[in-house]
Amino acid sequence: MFHPASGQVRVKGVHACPNQVLHSWLQTELSAILAAQGAEETAQNPGCTRALWERWQGGLLDPPRLPDELPPLRMLLIWDNLAGHKTPVMVHWLSEHGIMPLYTPLRGSWRNMAESIQRILKRRALDGQHPTSTDEIIAWVEAVAQAWNRHPTPFEWGGKRAARRVRRRARRHAQGGSGACTRRPVQRPRRTKLDEWRYTNQVTH
Repeated sequence: MFHPASGQVRVKGVHACPNQVLHSWLQTELSAILAAQGAEETAQNPGCTRALWERWQGGLLDPPRLPDELPPLRMLLIWDNLAGHKTPVMVHWLSEHGIMPLYTPLRGSWRNMAESIQRILKRRALDGQHPTSTDEIIAWVEAVAQAWNRHPTPFEWGGKRAARRVRRRARRHAQGGSGACTRRPVQRPRRTKLDEWRYTNQVTH
């Protein structure tokens, strides 16, 4: 689990990860995060609470069904669009605790920042190493995660790569009459001395 705003990561190595193991770990970690946030606020207006939940469902092709009674929305959980992440028991548990699950679209894992932090930790733990057992891999990855959390780096959408795209788009030259553009200005025909003489000595009738 990864919290982009703080850069903190939560990692637990296991030998197998069926839904029972994953969901149990998630519930424990999410409960700890909610407890650290403080006491749950009481909703003054149930209509406003439902409107806030439904706002985050806007545009979803298959939004999860919301229960009739909703607690205040306290967290957004973004994860992959897998069948195991949509089990009714888990989704109901999330809703009861004020957590809205949002699923990345198919072939859209790049929209999940957890994929980025996973690659970073994996490389730091395993590049140049030759583990001989699963326990070694687990220990190295968890140790790297602990070291990361001592000096975490917050993530945000955009960054240098997005800035380069903006500059590249800005260097394009739009052409009137359509959505076309050119990478460089269109060269205008140069005037010859004869053209300049005709232009300056033209007679208007």
